[in-house]
Amino acid sequence: MQTSTPSNPIISICLQDKSYPPRLLDLYDPPKTLYIYGDINLITLPMIAIVGSRRASAQGLENAAIFAKSLAAAGLVVVSGLARGVDGVAHKATLGSMGLTLAVCGTGLDAVYPKEHTGLANAISQNGLLLSELPLGAGPQAFHFPRRNRLIAALALGVVVIEAAEKSGSLITARLAAELGREVFALPGPIKDPLYSGCNRLIQEGAKLVCHPNDVLEELPILEKTLFK
Repeated sequence: MQTSTPSNPIISICLQDKSYPPRLLDLYDPPKTLYIYGDINLITLPMIAIVGSRRASAQGLENAAIFAKSLAAAGLVVVSGLARGVDGVAHKATLGSMGLTLAVCGTGLDAVYPKEHTGLANAISQNGLLLSELPLGAGPQAFHFPRRNRLIAALALGVVVIEAAEKSGSLITARLAAELGREVFALPGPIKDPLYSGCNRLIQEGAKLVCHPNDVLEELPILEKTLFK
């Protein structure tokens, strides 16, 4: 991908900078430096995270697109992790509906993972924002992605889990969000479908069951004040 242009370079934000996203300060270990590429103004806007399985079903991918389009149309920045499956569809659907999306990356911003999302990353950099705490040159490592997930959880007002199996990384994001006092939403599924076992467990643990994007919007009383202040 093109890592920078004269008008739109990769920039770094330090913890002490006024432009540092205040919601990340809720973390016990906020990144000392963030690297961003795209529209820096997005980090001041209200965000909703959409996450789910990398191997989602056709119905799960359709649900991801429906929720992303509707929540973006309501004025929320759709945040996800640029992964295969639900993440990628959430980003694409948001861009396709002229909404705003932010991708938190598990690599440095001069690398894209997975490689097939290089074009998507370029599109987000031109019409949204890419963000990472990892320096340029950092490639994909297994331990990078749980750390990426904590940034997704902290940035958002809430996390919507579209489809997730019992050991899905999306559950890490959801549980971190709950610990941070964010809203957690999950779409229910058939009790014998392993693709929904994680979502169903989240609901058992107190996540809000949602079947329509309006169910999410109705649970965000802060939204009206944030969007129309």
